[in-house]
Amino acid sequence: MALWRGSAYAGFLALAVGCVFLLEPELPGSALRSLWSSLCLGPAPAPPGPVSPEGRLAAAWDALIVRPVRRWRRVAVGVNACVDVVLSGVKLLQALGLSPGNGKDHSILHSRNDLEEAFIHFMGKGAAAERFFSDKETFHDIAQVASEFPGAQHYVGGNAALIGQKFAANSDLKVLLCGPVGPKLHELLDDNVFVPPESLQEVDEFHLILEYQAGEEWGQLKAPHANRFIFSHDLSNGAMNMLEVFVSSLEEFQPDLVVLSGLHMMEGQSKELQRKRLLEVVTSISDIPTGIPVHLELASMTNRELMSSIVHQQVFPAVTSLGLNEQELLFLTQSASGPHSSLSSWNGVPDVGMVSDILFWILKEHGRSKSRASDLTRIHFHTLVYHILATVDGHWANQLAAVAAGARVAGTQACATETIDTSRVSLRAPQEFMTSHSEAGSRIVLNPNKPVVEWHREGISFHFTPVLVCKDPIRTVGLGDAISAEGLFYSEVHPHY
Repeated sequence: MALWRGSAYAGFLALAVGCVFLLEPELPGSALRSLWSSLCLGPAPAPPGPVSPEGRLAAAWDALIVRPVRRWRRVAVGVNACVDVVLSGVKLLQALGLSPGNGKDHSILHSRNDLEEAFIHFMGKGAAAERFFSDKETFHDIAQVASEFPGAQHYVGGNAALIGQKFAANSDLKVLLCGPVGPKLHELLDDNVFVPPESLQEVDEFHLILEYQAGEEWGQLKAPHANRFIFSHDLSNGAMNMLEVFVSSLEEFQPDLVVLSGLHMMEGQSKELQRKRLLEVVTSISDIPTGIPVHLELASMTNRELMSSIVHQQVFPAVTSLGLNEQELLFLTQSASGPHSSLSSWNGVPDVGMVSDILFWILKEHGRSKSRASDLTRIHFHTLVYHILATVDGHWANQLAAVAAGARVAGTQACATETIDTSRVSLRAPQEFMTSHSEAGSRIVLNPNKPVVEWHREGISFHFTPVLVCKDPIRTVGLGDAISAEGLFYSEVHPHY
């Protein structure tokens, strides 16, 4: 009987301690272990929870990602929109009768042969790229083959439309989209996206998205990463025809955040038109009431003069926030003679210290300061395996949550899952890195339990977090736009802005 009572007593206490753990999960593990040990119940069981680095990192993100105190209510997005036709790049080129040869970059595509060479060039690097196709008839023929190809999928396309679509997933947000919206795109858009009548047109603009998977082979070619090659013959977006409609719609819509994209589409235009349009962009942005932040989303470009003009012709000082990836960041510093501009390309994963140096230079040279009348105070940089948010101190809040949310959505959207599936993602970020190469930076060692690392440099704060990379991505298109939208959604601008 005494033995039975002792066993029952021990079982009852074990149950009690278990209840304490369930009811008070935040109670330190050491306290629970001490309680268990004091009752002489043997070794304490390990608390339940993820054990893989990916699982620990995902759990840490979930704890960090909180909504800002002051939230956006109305977001206006413009001005590029289209229908994306997504399919296998290798299969399309095979269907066009093309065979793998030597890769070669072309800033503008003039023929099927140019398309084949450029696709091979970027597939071999596993790098994203976007090009203008100059020949209208040839593009139309290719687009028809692509659109009718078995397995080809039609999606909302264009940075502005994709960002608007991502914002519209939040039912408490009202979203205005200005861009060339044809019947197919209008059908694909979320019901929560409002399109002014002036933005509607009879014919859609199509962009062809040629995807390839990591390890996919074509002849002697083998892709090191999953990515995509985009091309189009898009004149409406190229001339930014909807810019004036966009700006004129803002007065009635009364947004508290404006997102602008599509400047890269001007690469197919003449230098004179590019210069004229950029001046009109700056004038249009200056007409937006003071206090409404303007985010500029960049995209793949090859025209250094156009990029230099965007940096120097008052576009950067006119916007509040930038979103860009590693290709765009390197091209930007090359075009404007910034730090590490002698680097021809990234050697694998972009070096964190080099990226940090370039971000610092952009904000120091073109961002807001006591001596410079600039609105630029925030940059969201994203690459496959990590993200960095750089902000001028005193203007933004909740950026720790914002960078984590942006990285989390990269993993969920690529894998097409609602939450991070730790069996389908991998942690590929550098395990340790330097925060700078142009000055004595700090050495950071990655800890999945504390996935957001923060450092400071002359009034600028950096928030770094790894990405949980989808092992077998379902779709790579629009990831950068989803990342920027999610980062902005969780961002909070200070009221004195």
